[in-house]
Amino acid sequence: MKKKKKEKAGKKLLLGLALRYGLAILLGFFIFAFYLIFTPATMFLLKLFMKDASISGNLICKNGIAIEIIGACVGGSAYYLLLVLNLLTPNIKARKRVLMFLFSAALFFIFNFARLFLLLTLAFKGVNVYFYHKVLWYIGSTAFVFLIWLLCIWIFKIKEIPFVSDVKSLLNRS
Repeated sequence: MKKKKKEKAGKKLLLGLALRYGLAILLGFFIFAFYLIFTPATMFLLKLFMKDASISGNLICKNGIAIEIIGACVGGSAYYLLLVLNLLTPNIKARKRVLMFLFSAALFFIFNFARLFLLLTLAFKGVNVYFYHKVLWYIGSTAFVFLIWLLCIWIFKIKEIPFVSDVKSLLNRS
């Protein structure tokens, strides 16, 4: 009887792993969806907050300066990373998983919008923002994704570690 329960638990573990990792990989092919969602949302908010700028499509003009908001500015890969961290963490119920992702995506959207708004404001005042842009994107965004993930762990009371907990489970089953 114990052997059957153990086999059933092992099959359930493998099925869960296959589903979560398969979904993480599959969604990587649809990363463009993050850009399709967050580019228009970002541009909409910029139109609301930068009323004195001329905004057409992804181009923002003010004081003779034109700045294009490209896909990388929107940070689709950061949303995907948050999603992958979420999917590669075992033992989270589907509802909590969805709420965690929505929460983390909303926080990153707010951070990224604030970053863009600050850089645009400085650029339109004549400040050379190239250095700040690089620092805020490469260091700031990476740090912020990490902090968002830690906040999710704390708020949603997550006990597992992405990928590592899965490896430990597999090693314990063998």
